[in-house]
Parts: sequence; C-alpha cells; structure tokens
Amino acid sequence: MEPDPFFVTRRHFLSRLTAGIGGMALGSVLSGNAASSHPAGAFPGFAPRAKRVIYLFMSGGPAQQDLFDEKPLLRQRNGEPLPDSVRAGQRLTGMSGNQAILPLAGSHFDFNAHGKSGTRISQLLPHTGGVIDDICLIRSMFTEAINHDPAMTFLQTGSQIAGRPSIGSWVHYGLGTMNENLPAFVVLVTKKPTDQPLYARLWGSGFLDSRYQGVRFSSGKEPVFHLTNPDGICGTGRRAMLDKLSELNRISYQNEIDPEIESRIVQYEMAYRMQTSVPEATTIEGEPKHVLDLYGPDVSNPGTFAANCLQARRLAERGVRFIQLYHPGWDNHGNLPQSIPKLAKEVDQPCAGLLRDLKQRGLLEDTLVICGGEFGRTSYSQGTLTKDTYGRDHHPRCFSMWMAGGGVKPGIVHGATDDFGYNITQDPVHVHDLHATILHLMGIDHTKLTHFFQGRHFRLTDVHGHIVKGILA
Repeated sequence: MEPDPFFVTRRHFLSRLTAGIGGMALGSVLSGNAASSHPAGAFPGFAPRAKRVIYLFMSGGPAQQDLFDEKPLLRQRNGEPLPDSVRAGQRLTGMSGNQAILPLAGSHFDFNAHGKSGTRISQLLPHTGGVIDDICLIRSMFTEAINHDPAMTFLQTGSQIAGRPSIGSWVHYGLGTMNENLPAFVVLVTKKPTDQPLYARLWGSGFLDSRYQGVRFSSGKEPVFHLTNPDGICGTGRRAMLDKLSELNRISYQNEIDPEIESRIVQYEMAYRMQTSVPEATTIEGEPKHVLDLYGPDVSNPGTFAANCLQARRLAERGVRFIQLYHPGWDNHGNLPQSIPKLAKEVDQPCAGLLRDLKQRGLLEDTLVICGGEFGRTSYSQGTLTKDTYGRDHHPRCFSMWMAGGGVKPGIVHGATDDFGYNITQDPVHVHDLHATILHLMGIDHTKLTHFFQGRHFRLTDVHGHIVKGILA
C-alpha cells in the first residue's frame, strides 16, 4: 500500500532512496548471513582471548569476609565499634545508619589455603578451593551504588539508571551470533524464593534493537514459552503462517520504515528454528554420569543452580555467545551464620564443576567465566551482634569477584583491602574497569563500541573504564 501523498514524510522519502540497500540487508538477515552491526573501529586489531562469556551473578551481595577475603582482625576485635577513622564518613544505608554502634563482626568460618597458589578462601567453598589455580580472585572491586536495584543495574548495564542495554546485549550487538539456531544471549535464573526481584530489564537491550535482548530459558517442560506449535498446528502450517506474516510485515515496513519491524521478522524466524534447536540443547539425558557428578546432586533437578550450570556448558559448546546465570538470596542482613552455608553449598560444587567440565572439553581457554554479586557486605554487624549470629549490611566500597578462563591469568589474587575489610588498599577495580576488561578479552575496544541515541554516542563504560592489565594472561 502506498502512503497518502499528502502525508509523505522525510522518512518515506529517504526510504525510496535506500529501498534497494535495505531490501538486500533484510534479505541477508533472513538468510542467516547478516554481518554484525557493530560500529566500525570497535575492534583493536588483535585476536580475542574469549569467544563467549558465562556470567554467574550472585544476586544480593555475598559477604566477602565470610567467603573470599579473610580478616583475622575482625575476630580479634569482635564486638568493638568500627573506628571512625576507618569509616571516614562513608555513606551507610538506612538499615544500619541509625545504630548506636557499628560492632565489628568476625567471621564464624575458617579459611584454608588451596592449590599451588596457596590462596586462602572459606571452608564453605571446598570445591572452589579445588579449582583455585584456575581462578583469578579480585578482592578490590568497588561501586558507587549502595542499594540492590541500582547496584544490580550498574553491574549489568554500566549505569545505575534503568534503560541502558545489558552487557550481554552489548556483546551481541558488537560481535553477532555464532549459532543461527539459538539466541546469542541466554539467561537462566535459579528457581527459588527471594526477597530481591530480578527484573527482565537486567538482560534487556535498552535503546539497542530488540533482537539483542537476552532470552530467558525456564526450567519447565517448555524452556521458551509459546515456542511449541499449538494443538492442531503442524510444522508446515507454522511455516506457511510465518511466510504470510513476513509478507505483511514487509508491507508495514515499507510504510513505516521502522527497524523494529525488521527485528520482528528476524525474531519470528529465530523462534521457528529454535523449535528444533532448543529441545536438543536443553536436554541432559545424554550426559554421562561422570559429567553429572561434577556438578553435584542437584544437577538433575531442573531450575537449580547446578542444573543451570550444566545448561550453561551445553549452550556454550553450541555457540551461545553470552550466558547469564542469576542465583538470588545473598542479601544476608541477619542470621548470616545460618543462611550463608546453605547458599554456598548451592553454588560451590556447580561452579567448580563448570570450570572442570569446560577445561576437560578444551573450552575454558576461550570461555570467560565471571562470578560475583552487585556489592559487598559490611565488616560490622547490622543489628545486634551475639555469640551465635550476626548480619551484614550493604557495602559498596570493596567486595570480591572471581574470573577464570578466556585470557585471564589463573591462580592469582588481584587487589587487597585493609585489615578491617572496609577499604581498598591496592589495585582498585571499578565496575567500568570490569566491563572494559571483559570487552577487551572479547576483542572489543570498549571506547569504540558505541550506539548513537538521543543526540550522543553511548557505550557500556559511559566515559570511564580502564582495562585491568594485571589480570591478563
């Protein structure tokens, strides 16, 4: 249908000039041979160390003093007030800011040395200790965000304000896909009750084209909702319907010149191909027992973190570019000695099993595995400190994460905090630095992977970020 001649817009006029090019581009997309739409110059001219990312996000903020950053001084001075000279006026949340005192809380858990590196981590993580020589432990992460929603949004999108593309979307935008039959960016969430919601915008595409958003796989019989044909509809009927729908969308595109219409066509085609690829990728029936045993007893229970870790490996070897796992529940404001052992048990063996599995398949060397939360926890107790229990409030000034594979130096500890576990004393790593380093390992110059939106060029690292060269192999 031709537009009304009295309402021909500049957009329609330009479309006439570019119809040939646009048609060829759309045809290329539909044939599966479209080049990535990354900005020219985003690649600095060296081979990437990592082809894919598996990001294990511990939602809620794990307590680094109880897991990765041993502080004997907290035990020695247990119950004493946090010195003002250590806090130095740093912001507190409203949950502990009105306490009469901020009593130092020593960890109830012992730390042990592991591997050739001798890195000391908590007794709660024995399996992680077994692969510590494959891990780069960063003890000097920091962020500005002090509450969960902005902090998670910051780690996932590079901004505390909602609406920016997620890191997985940026990677998909910059590098394209390695498998035409599966999404380039897949999200898996541990199925469990949690106080902290996980919004879909954390894996959204923001102002990028919607084709770059993450696709969440569920733990039920239908990993992707509405993917299977309804009763009475066969594959031939579905194909005919999509062909007719594509024709209608092409007509709509000629009138509207809306790129999201092209994306809609592409996504319908992807869904059609996923009808075959997703069931094959998500079944674990063919996995041998010795592989299942790597991930622990929960691996056969769909929706558990263990099951999702195995799923992440299966997706990685099938060419999924970015795989994000969310494990909620780490918001330990109280009763930490009773709650954190359960959380650690849920993730310890699966994390180690994932690294072992990737390594034995030759995938770890070009798969970047990242593990950590949105911020750390305080070295003082939120609420009453007793002999048997304590809690920890949010602490953005320092926390721990680890990385493995994909060009990261194994068996090292990067950065350090003071004896109180409250401030960074060596090699600080900001969120923007982390993002810059991830993109660097993927072969992308973080300063040049940009998208023009609302009058300026945006990027994952905003106008900040430095590559953390000390962790590069």
